Amino acid sequence: MWCLSLMTVLLSACGENADFRYSDFHPNLTIDNSLHLDATLASGMNALSPGIFVIVQATNKGGAYYFTFQNNQGLRSEKRFTAIDVRLQNQLHMGMNNGVIVGYGNLDNPSIFFAYDQQCPNCFDYNVLPVKNFPLAFDGYGYATCRHCNRSYNLNTDGNIVKGQGGKPLTRYRAATTGANGILRVN
Repeated sequence: MWCLSLMTVLLSACGENADFRYSDFHPNLTIDNSLHLDATLASGMNALSPGIFVIVQATNKGGAYYFTFQNNQGLRSEKRFTAIDVRLQNQLHMGMNNGVIVGYGNLDNPSIFFAYDQQCPNCFDYNVLPVKNFPLAFDGYGYATCRHCNRSYNLNTDGNIVKGQGGKPLTRYRAATTGANGILRVN
């Protein structure tokens, strides 16, 4: 009887209602900013500047890959992939549809380094073909908004919905940084 009770508890913990903090999708993004020295990317990787978030994407121009960076303070930049970047980004998984948002939240002490998918979790479905794009746009206050469903999410507080009808919070990834001009890892 004891074994049956234990199995019931274990199986219910893995059911539909189980709450997992991180996504099962793994972008496997690694950027060594000591090679690029990109100020826009560094702004989101700096623990001394919480509340600044950066969208990281990849683009292809004339057969060459570039990182594009945009922060919620209006800075934009791009850097061409180095040979190391090509090796590290072997499958170009920059989120579910080419975009992750990274930065330190400004409401915890010490700040938490967050990484989110750039797609709205309530509108985007990775398994539906054709893939439709529902990217989030953000503002200088740390809110990301979907133009399709009009939900707003707080990037500083684990991606919870702060405006609009209920639903899922932002898709969150495991992430770490070694500092502004260091290494960014999102998986």
